[in-house]
Amino acid sequence: MAALRAPAATLLVLLALAAAGGVAADGSDHRYKIREPVPLYANKVGPFHNPSETYRYFDLPFCSPDKVKEKSEALGEVLNGDRLVDAPYKLDFRDEVESKAVCSKKLTTEDVVKFRNAVAKDYYFQMYYDDLPLWGFIGKVEKGGKDDPSEWKYYLYRHIIFDILYNNDRVIEINVHTDQSALVDLTEDKETNVEFLYSAKWKETPTPFEKRMEKYSSSSNMPHHLEVHWFSIINSCVTVLLLTGFLATILMRVLKNDFVK
Repeated sequence: MAALRAPAATLLVLLALAAAGGVAADGSDHRYKIREPVPLYANKVGPFHNPSETYRYFDLPFCSPDKVKEKSEALGEVLNGDRLVDAPYKLDFRDEVESKAVCSKKLTTEDVVKFRNAVAKDYYFQMYYDDLPLWGFIGKVEKGGKDDPSEWKYYLYRHIIFDILYNNDRVIEINVHTDQSALVDLTEDKETNVEFLYSAKWKETPTPFEKRMEKYSSSSNMPHHLEVHWFSIINSCVTVLLLTGFLATILMRVLKNDFVK
């Protein structure tokens, strides 16, 4: 009987540790030296008004490496539907970057249509930098006061700017905005050459590392378009409950057979 209880107890301990690792977003306590690499992962893209619909970041024809490197995900990340891969940007600690080229590529007509459809649906992207989440839109629609969608203009942002706050040797906060003068016209179905750029600006802050997650604890402190999608949270909670019930059922059957013997 003891031999059967040991594996069950071990399973519970491992699951508890995995769950704890998946939800402790600020538990890494990373410290960095100047120009030391800091992990940046691209997560997913999807329409802002339908948070349950998400896709892999490189499902859109962004600059991508020959081989996409995926991150080993914790249980919490899996349950949240995360799809973490190395991002195409290099943001070393306190290393200022100004309009650095990510890649130059020719967007095919198919690529243009794919990007335009994404912009029309208000697609956003999500990334994680040193375990801190960041969001941004991939483009914009200019309606020009017209009601006919066929007369609207569709633009892709090609220059992304990271604003990063640090305290001594730790990353405290990261935000992202786009260069409104660096746009790619997606209105017509035709090939176009694009040079994707990025910049990184660093600024010191007195905020301690222990309080860096406070801005995410209340949606009122976040920009409206970056508020937490409660549907996704509820969906994750339901998934956790179902998984817990499933494991409990298995363990009860194991223990029942144990006692019968």
